[in-house]
Amino acid sequence: MIFWLKKKPEDESELERQRRSYLNRVGRIVEGQVLEITDHKAAPAASSNGHARHSARVPSNGAQRLLYYTYSISGVTYETAQDITGLEERLHLTRVATGQIASVKYDPSNPSNSILLADDWSGLH
Repeated sequence: MIFWLKKKPEDESELERQRRSYLNRVGRIVEGQVLEITDHKAAPAASSNGHARHSARVPSNGAQRLLYYTYSISGVTYETAQDITGLEERLHLTRVATGQIASVKYDPSNPSNSILLADDWSGLH
């Protein structure tokens, strides 16, 4: 009899926290610009048994807060969004405005991987 030891998959919020931490450590900083902050109603994902399940990152009200921003590296312009659900409490998002200049941390080996906010860093000025 063979037993497969399968590592329990990490939840999405932990994977995102690890990504933010990595970019905060190794990321280079470039000037970017805030495009907008929006709240999206997140649809529950279906589990393998067909029942709806909610991601650990989506609050009980089902809203997901996304921060859209843009930045350029070596003549290439990136336009992306970061899910900042759960990070809002530590930030002063009421002062964030469309067109605001911000610092973006990006992965030098993959410039499309970037953040504006981390658990202990903010690129918002």
